[in-house]
Amino acid sequence: MLSAGAVLVDVRSAGEFAAGHIEGALWLPLDRIHLDIATAVPTRTQPLILYCRSGARSQRACKIVEQMGYSHAINGGGVGALSKLLNRPVVGGQ
Repeated sequence: MLSAGAVLVDVRSAGEFAAGHIEGALWLPLDRIHLDIATAVPTRTQPLILYCRSGARSQRACKIVEQMGYSHAINGGGVGALSKLLNRPVVGGQ
């Protein structure tokens, strides 16, 4: 997934992101994604992998960005499982 140039997007709260996020992920919380995604990821054809703790918030975020014209957004699910799937460490939260 990431080899295709996908951008990892963590849609959790600031505290959750600080406690640990997948290395290299952007932090765009669900309640602000509609305001910040265009600046953070201006190319609407850019592949996006959105994740949260369980996959529920990232599913809502996928719908939001799709309605904004992002055509390659997928729900990556929860941080732990996605980290293992991508073989990327969770960083932060020392």
